[in-house]
Amino acid sequence: MNFYSFWASVPLILTTLLLSEGQRSGNQTESPRPGLLQLSDYLMTNYSKGVRPVRDWRKTTTVAIDVMVYAILDVDEKNQVLTTYIWYRQIWTDEFLMWNPKNFDDIKQISIPTANIWVPDILINEFVDVGKSPDIPYVYVDYEGRVKNYKPIQVVTACSLDIYNFPFDVQNCTFTFTSWLHNIQDINISLWRSAELVKYDRSVFMNQGEWELLYVDTQFNEFNLERGLSAGYAEMRFFLVIRRRPLFYAVSLLLPSIFLMVMDIIGFYLPPDSGERVSFKITLLLGYSVFLIIVSDTLPATAIGTPLIGVYFVVCMALLVISLTETILIVQLVHKQDLRSHAPEWVKSLILDKATVLLCLRNKTQFRSMRQHSETSDNARDRKDSMVQLNHFACENGTDCEKPLSSSLPQADTHLTVDNILHEISAIRQFLEKRDEYRDIAKEWLQIGYVLDVLLFRVYLVAVLAYAISLGTLWSIWQYS
Repeated sequence: MNFYSFWASVPLILTTLLLSEGQRSGNQTESPRPGLLQLSDYLMTNYSKGVRPVRDWRKTTTVAIDVMVYAILDVDEKNQVLTTYIWYRQIWTDEFLMWNPKNFDDIKQISIPTANIWVPDILINEFVDVGKSPDIPYVYVDYEGRVKNYKPIQVVTACSLDIYNFPFDVQNCTFTFTSWLHNIQDINISLWRSAELVKYDRSVFMNQGEWELLYVDTQFNEFNLERGLSAGYAEMRFFLVIRRRPLFYAVSLLLPSIFLMVMDIIGFYLPPDSGERVSFKITLLLGYSVFLIIVSDTLPATAIGTPLIGVYFVVCMALLVISLTETILIVQLVHKQDLRSHAPEWVKSLILDKATVLLCLRNKTQFRSMRQHSETSDNARDRKDSMVQLNHFACENGTDCEKPLSSSLPQADTHLTVDNILHEISAIRQFLEKRDEYRDIAKEWLQIGYVLDVLLFRVYLVAVLAYAISLGTLWSIWQYS
């Protein structure tokens, strides 16, 4: 009974299966494959990415490139390396990636994995290291076969950096784009935009860093690696011209050095016969040495040269040493003048006569008036002593003096007492004469030291001003050139 009922239900099961298959096939007919999938399959069918995409092998593939500078990341003067971040664009025509948009839902542009198509082998000759660039795995292709390959690149390139004008230096680095294998008959390189648009394009540049982008020049060249070859290689050069912003270095390096030099000049107004000037200038010299040790890490260094600011620091140190040496000589000249003899006449004539006129000093007249006053006092003292001696001898002869009534001393004791008094007076006179002589000698050497100090100070001041004006002029020319 059950056996017959099973065979009776078999036709019903078969009919149900046939109806479900027909419904499924009908649904597939109503929902065809998407146009992007059909276009992708159409383009990738029989496509070979290892062959240059031209139907006629004699035809040259022209690659238009464009560079937009986004940021200057690092400038390594010691290793002569420049690190930049650029937006790089390549456009070329792939004759094997063309289609009619009407056949594919009016699709005019599609993104395709870069690994599936032919890509030109255009590299930068100055590459020295692989940067941390993001991986962009797709390219855009339009229906006319134009392939657009856009990607940001962190470029680490070799650059000849000239740091002589630091911190007012301008650097010119080159990016040379060329095909590593194909000559100009296979791949030619051109600019996507005009040279004028590329030169002053700062639309995406980060302009708040240490370096300022001035312009980007372009130049097309054709070169041959081997002699005798008719076909050369095409290359497109981008000259990246950047300038350092000097404000930070002017504040942190130049101003402290200028302040120390100004304090050294002010130190000349301390009295030369005091010991404070020597200790003051030694303190300045030690402070400048510590300053140079601190800024040595800030200054750029190369194996072939040193920046001008380094020479400036060395010259400032030399000027401080010269200033200290001059101070020591002047202090030694005016110290312990009473132990010296009179200054030679040629020294007094050269310094106290000619130098004072040249320097417009009044000390020469004052010094001579003091000497004349001293000589006048000595003459008056000599005349007075002579009168005392004459009166003494007159009293001895008894002609012009009278013996005091109250005198009770013997005549021998009186003569002995008078002789002792005259001897003491003579000793006092010699002492005063020696003291006046030593005082005059001290005044002479002090005056000579003062005039020499003023003369050397003015020569030192002229040298410092000339040096400062020369450096300021050079740096101004470099900054605004």
